[in-house]
Amino acid sequence: MKTITNRKLGSSDMEISPIGLGCWQFSKGSNAVGKYWDSLADEDMNQIIKVSIENGIDWFDTAEVYGNGASERVLAAALDEWNIGFDEVKLATKWWPLFRKAASIEKTIERRKDALNQRPIDLYQIHQPFSVSSIKNQMKAMAELQKQGKVRNIGVSNFNEKQMREAHAVLAEDNLPLVSNQVKYSLLDRRIEKNGLLAAAKELETAVIAYSPLEQGLLSGKYHDNPEMIKKTSGPRKWMGKFKENQLPKTEPLVSLLKEYADQYNVTVSQIVLNWMINYHGSAVFVIPGASKVKQAEENAGAMTFSLTGEELEQISEEAWKVQLYK
Repeated sequence: MKTITNRKLGSSDMEISPIGLGCWQFSKGSNAVGKYWDSLADEDMNQIIKVSIENGIDWFDTAEVYGNGASERVLAAALDEWNIGFDEVKLATKWWPLFRKAASIEKTIERRKDALNQRPIDLYQIHQPFSVSSIKNQMKAMAELQKQGKVRNIGVSNFNEKQMREAHAVLAEDNLPLVSNQVKYSLLDRRIEKNGLLAAAKELETAVIAYSPLEQGLLSGKYHDNPEMIKKTSGPRKWMGKFKENQLPKTEPLVSLLKEYADQYNVTVSQIVLNWMINYHGSAVFVIPGASKVKQAEENAGAMTFSLTGEELEQISEEAWKVQLYK
């Protein structure tokens, strides 16, 4: 058993826990994106944030589009309530590019800072690669924000290898690093290992921040144990094929192996998954599982209190390759 320590995010000087808290679920049911999750009570959200910090998670990932800033405001209010200093935790948020030009990045930064109650933006990310402006213009705008001290580091999200390389090259013109690329990645979705993105990220010293590491709960094993549970969930998950009772047997072999290791380490299946994520590729991958319950926040952090062996990591990897959901 070995507690996993903080690590540098990419080529930045920012050291953070390998597991952060994804805050999409704090959208309060606002806007189309926020309605993906049930609205949580303020007290529940505050406790989730507090417990995450108490158990070693020291950074949070949110976004403008999560409830039109609702998630950012919830996060900042909770940190204020618990008297968490500005530099005690790190905050990452994202600019939403849909139907916007790069000029919007600078024009809207004060709204993001206001939503976060003027807490530092440690990582500012382009949320998607579909702005009406070029990647070059977006990166130039982001570089200007960093030069002005309005953001501390620059990242992207959902960029493919080519787009990530272009963003990196543009920032390099100003001697600035592309610190991270936030993408979907899990044991059941390992496309970034086959399409060149992960290898390129390692080459560029750009950290990979993995969202949906538990495949929206599928990898927790709870739906394999009780397939009827999916009918009680919020959002579109109940209609996704991977959660259907006749599809669960496809991923059962992997989940069964994860359960064996969970029993061996006296932890949960989710903790085995998260531990694999933050260990298998050395220090290259960070993960941002969400939490809608305090117990889940505790589990997320608990995944950093032990380390799977190299042999165990490889065995899980081999089993996962047999049951990939995405080709």
